Amino acid sequence: MKLIIAIIKPFKLDEVRESLTALGLSGLTVSEVKGFGRQKGQTEIYRGAEYSVNFLPKVKIEVAVPADMADRAIDAIQKAANTGRIGDGKIFVMDINQAVRIRTGETDAEAL
Repeated sequence: MKLIIAIIKPFKLDEVRESLTALGLSGLTVSEVKGFGRQKGQTEIYRGAEYSVNFLPKVKIEVAVPADMADRAIDAIQKAANTGRIGDGKIFVMDINQAVRIRTGETDAEAL
């Protein structure tokens, strides 16, 4: 089992969700987060005054998948979240040692 964590632009969330649903993946966690990467924030002008925005709004998606589906899920996220511009985000993949569904007690792959 793998845990895929993707940090993407907020307006790409629906496209990513639809791509993962098309693969047959059901269930993901979404958090609104702020951060920056190579773009180091951005400069904006408000009422004629220029100011710096150091942390940009992003969305963090977490989805647990069987190991054999990880590459397809990563590819789906990458294609759906891509705008070709700086700040598109990152995808991180980690191993999951154990999963338990609280309601039924199912474990590992059955718990996903």
